[in-house]
Amino acid sequence: QVQLVESGGGLVQPGGSLRLSCASSRSFASTRIMGWYRQAPGNERELVATITSGGTTNYADSVKGRFTISRDNAKDTVYLQMNSLKPEDTAVYYCTKRTTLGQEYWGQGTQVTVSS
Repeated sequence: QVQLVESGGGLVQPGGSLRLSCASSRSFASTRIMGWYRQAPGNERELVATITSGGTTNYADSVKGRFTISRDNAKDTVYLQMNSLKPEDTAVYYCTKRTTLGQEYWGQGTQVTVSS
């Protein structure tokens, strides 16, 4: 069973920074894309950012210029550097991974709270 383990969430003041990490256990198929989604109370889960094995990135408009996604293919780990955080970034952040065989996996989520 593939597991994704997230870390790095917490409480930060507006304007502050956090770095999320997500490490994947080994899967049979190679990883094609990794990314982050988030879900705030009462809202649907939404895309934050994704990155392919080749390094192509995609960001939600709401985080462009503030968040940076990166990846260590050798470690099958994805990172999300979040700067200039706003209260509206408060949510549970989920890591996801999709393999070349189309299998999709999700982490358990990590809480990010932006508040003064």
